[in-house]
Amino acid sequence: MMLSDCLRYLWAAPATVVGLAPAALACAFGATVRVTDGVLEVAGARSDRLRRFGRSSRRRGGGRFVAITFGHVVIGQSHAVLDELRAHEHEHVRQYERWGVLFFAAYLGSSAAQWWCGRDPYRDNRFERQARAAE
Repeated sequence: MMLSDCLRYLWAAPATVVGLAPAALACAFGATVRVTDGVLEVAGARSDRLRRFGRSSRRRGGGRFVAITFGHVVIGQSHAVLDELRAHEHEHVRQYERWGVLFFAAYLGSSAAQWWCGRDPYRDNRFERQARAAE
């Protein structure tokens, strides 16, 4: 691992720590873990119920969230869903690597700005547009 990799992980670490709590809880309820490209992916069991914790990055019909990214932790309904959404979710990981803990405020600020302008706070959020472009 190069120094630049270590710095990216360190810069995103506060957000990763936030993600470890619901990830551990999901594991306690039977979720499984895998590491893909340096990202901890947690899925299965009742982990989909943990979507209410933090920023969600992917919605399906009816506004139901199926995956959430916190730093280098992605929590999803199933590993099949995470396989399908990997490019999107890993773009959020790169966003955390750029913004660090400031990402939480930047994401919320982008959503608030979209709402204020009469647009969809999720779909028009600049970070979500970037993630969709990475798909």
